[in-house]
Amino acid sequence: MYDAIVLDNDGVLVGRTPFDTLREAAWDAFVSLGVEDPDLAHVDDVAVGVDPATLTDICERYGVDPAEFWRVRDETAAAAQIDAARKGQKTPYDDVDAVRALDASLGVVSSNQQATVDALLDHFGLAGHFEVAYGREPSVASLSRKKPSPYYIERALEDLGAETALFVGDNESDVRAADNAGIDSAFLRRPHRRATELDCHPTYEIDDLHDLVSICGRAPADPDGGV
Repeated sequence: MYDAIVLDNDGVLVGRTPFDTLREAAWDAFVSLGVEDPDLAHVDDVAVGVDPATLTDICERYGVDPAEFWRVRDETAAAAQIDAARKGQKTPYDDVDAVRALDASLGVVSSNQQATVDALLDHFGLAGHFEVAYGREPSVASLSRKKPSPYYIERALEDLGAETALFVGDNESDVRAADNAGIDSAFLRRPHRRATELDCHPTYEIDDLHDLVSICGRAPADPDGGV
């Protein structure tokens, strides 16, 4: 039914990162650039979901170059998440092996850092399942390319040579990104999304990754257990 299936990473393949972990990483970014006691509200602003204008305003308040700050912030956030995975605090979901049965080219698109996406897929032995994996580069420009922008989804679809595709995510921004890319979407209602009310309309709503098999077909069995 689809040439390609592209999945979000955090909240879909692996568990989400606790906000406190990202807050601490953001604090460390300030400190590493000489800001010893940043306003906690500003730390929270840059920990998750910041836009370029807000980032620039905060950096100007502290006399820090936005590009340099964001590079350091992304590096500290990536390191914190990779460390959490190595400590067993960030793990794959139990149903992640369902992707082995999907009869389509597979990709990952995340608004997380490219370094984080690559390291987590490798650490959990998932990298071989996917032909392409896109996260953000550590630049201010990447903030405008996050979902619901279709930027990284479109790059993945071009790499996969897909004419028909499905994007699987656990956020409203994932559904909107799929709409903006002109492809179908599946909204994954993990436990943290059971009560979420959407202001948009995904093509499918699913409870776990096994539901994708009935939607997208089953690949022929591989006697060696490969994908």
